[in-house]
Amino acid sequence: MKTKNLELPGAQDWNHYWERGQTQRFTRVSWSKRRIIRMLQPYLKTGCHALDAGCGSGFFSQFFCESGMRATALDYSRSALEIAGSKTRGRAKLVQANLVEDDLSVKLTDRYHLVFTDGLLEHFVPADQDRIIRNLMSILVDDGVIVTFVPNRWSPWELIRPLYMPGIKEDPFRLGELVDLHERNHLKVLARGGVNTVPFAFSPDGLFGSVFGMLLFTIAKLR
Repeated sequence: MKTKNLELPGAQDWNHYWERGQTQRFTRVSWSKRRIIRMLQPYLKTGCHALDAGCGSGFFSQFFCESGMRATALDYSRSALEIAGSKTRGRAKLVQANLVEDDLSVKLTDRYHLVFTDGLLEHFVPADQDRIIRNLMSILVDDGVIVTFVPNRWSPWELIRPLYMPGIKEDPFRLGELVDLHERNHLKVLARGGVNTVPFAFSPDGLFGSVFGMLLFTIAKLR
């Protein structure tokens, strides 16, 4: 387990980050997003509930709405939720919450078939990552899944990321660390790997994604 201390971004850091004009690029359909969408497809169920935890720009909240799901966009940042609300045109429920301190089983009345995070866990120390995973488990239906994407420690993207996200610190993962995070909290990992080895239409993710992909992922369910 990682023991490295991480200086967490505060609410003011996230608000400033999402208020910056260039963050609108995160609403575009990149190759990375296309690959994530492809992996989400088997878990989209019309009328079922999806939680976009750490929703940021609301791109995936919008995607869940357009896929016929009942989406909740949750974030720590008020500015992010304003962007997500505009992006989803009022179709998603907006919830401001601290995933470490707030009890989601009390704060949220819905239970979710799909809980999704992208770019969330790397901003927290390991003990808080455990709290977040258990918090997300508490609002998952029995046959639901948690789909997690995090940055890969060995991706070349990590060399230039600070230029695009100034003031936002993160601790990227190795695949084994991501799997261990889920398994030590009593989740069964159904799938694991990496995506976006290269940012083009064809990317050898099956061969190199878990080593060099920009993002690592797990798909997990309750034991």
